[in-house]
This record gives sequence, structure tokens and C-alpha cells, in this order.
Amino acid sequence: MLSRRAFLRWLGGLALAGSASGAYAGWVEPAWRLRVQRWALTPAGWPAGLRLRLAVLADIHIGPPWMTPDRLSRIVARTNNLGADIILLLGDYEAGHRFVQRKIPLAIVAQRLAGLNAPLGVWAVLGNHDWWHDATAQANRQFPPEMGRELHRAGIPILENRAVRLATPQGGFWLAGLGDQIAFPPRGGKGWAGVDDLPGTLAQITDEAPVILMAHEPDIFPRVPKRVALTLSGHTHGGQLRLFGWSPVVPSAFANRYAWGHVAEAGRHLIVSGGLGCSIIPVRLGVPPEITLVELGG
Repeated sequence: MLSRRAFLRWLGGLALAGSASGAYAGWVEPAWRLRVQRWALTPAGWPAGLRLRLAVLADIHIGPPWMTPDRLSRIVARTNNLGADIILLLGDYEAGHRFVQRKIPLAIVAQRLAGLNAPLGVWAVLGNHDWWHDATAQANRQFPPEMGRELHRAGIPILENRAVRLATPQGGFWLAGLGDQIAFPPRGGKGWAGVDDLPGTLAQITDEAPVILMAHEPDIFPRVPKRVALTLSGHTHGGQLRLFGWSPVVPSAFANRYAWGHVAEAGRHLIVSGGLGCSIIPVRLGVPPEITLVELGG
């Protein structure tokens, strides 16, 4: 049986551990950690000899003190050093919570991202926060919101329900980008509304080359046909709190099914990036900020 002194020591240790965990989750992991999360796969029907290295940045959520412009520049430099063939930006560039020290102009975000470079280019889609935080875009429901305009000025093309064919010496492939699925919050008795058009996007594909789809939210995945070799998404941040492969809260109708990582279903492949920033509250535990690196082809 524990003595009173031993019990108090145990209780004090528990409180100290809780305090340390809180400090780690609220500052160390979201502000200082950065990993390169690597995935390698060869989808069924992928052309022999076609090898692609994709570097993916999702959910930057710029906002000091956790995500500063200088930290973003360091992320850009580390991404460039990975030697990717193509760099893909999956949306949500602005802070997704109210605890930032100051608002960073979106032009600065775009300028820092303009430092990315890869042989097959840097391509982007927009996320829900890029729409939600633009009052004008919410009012007129017209593309592009401010973040889209700044990316365009910085020379980064946005694939808003568009597909482009890219060529490599080993063969070509299609890169498709989907508009955001929850761009407009509920109003007037109506539910969430998106600007996504999956059928219209895939209709632009005119040959049998493989397709890579960029979609900010992973919830589209059950509707993605096998024609698409790989879907890439962000949005969930891995739940921000993730222990033993499980997250208590995931911003997806499918909860932990699409919270993070490589998902294979019915011969189709989805990779959900854990992203870089935070939403709602600036806390991350068990899912450190990541640059996602995907190797396609054997």
C-alpha cells in the first residue's frame, strides 16, 4: 500500500509529466519539429519505367509564433533539397486558429513559396481556410480568393478543377487539382457548399496516361475512380493529437479512416499528409509537422 508521502510524490510526478506533455504539444512539436514522411508505392497499372518523386506541402497555416515566414523559408529550402521531380501544395496557407501573434500578409506567404523549385514545376490547390478567411470571396462565391491571386502573382499555377498533362523522358502523366469541397459554410438553411467538380476535372483527361489527383480534403476519396492512380490530400493534420495510430478528433466525415497516411481501398490509393501547421488550436502531439515525400514506380 502506498504511503501518503509516496502517493504525493506519484501525484506530483503525474502533474509534472502532464505539464511537460502540454508544453511539448503546445510549443515544441508544432513550432520546432519537422520530419520528412516517406511513402513508396506502385499503383496497379502504373507504367513500367516511370518513376516520380513527389514532394507535398499541406496546411501551412502561416502565423507566428508557430509558423513564421522564416520557418516557412527553412521548410522551402529543405523541400528543395529532397530532389523531387515535382512539388505539390495542397492548400490552407493562412492560419487556421485565432492565437497568432500577428497576421502575415498572404503576399509574403506566396513569395516564400515561390522559392520552391522542381523540374516538373510547383503546382497548387486551395483549401477551405483560403476561402473562409476571404470575406469578399465568401460574399460573391467567385474564384479566386486572395490566396489564389497571390499564388498566381508568384508564378505558382492553381489547379482549380483542372487537369494538365506533364511529360517526362520515361513517359507522361496527368496532374489534376480539385476545388475545395467545403469552401462555403452553411447559411440560409443550407449545408456546406464546395467548389469541387470531380467529373468535370477528370473529363479533361484525354489519354491513358496515369492520373495523380490533388484534393485538399480526403473525403472525396470514395468517389474517386480507379482511373486515378493516386489521390493526395491534407486538411486533417493527422488529427493534431494522434496516439497509437488513433486521433480523438478528425475533421472528416470518415473520422480516422482518412486521418493520416497511406490508405488503400478497392485497388485505389490515397495519401493524407499530416501537414505543417495547426487549425482551431495550436497543438500537435504524436503527429509532427511533415514534408510528405512520395516515390511512385519501382
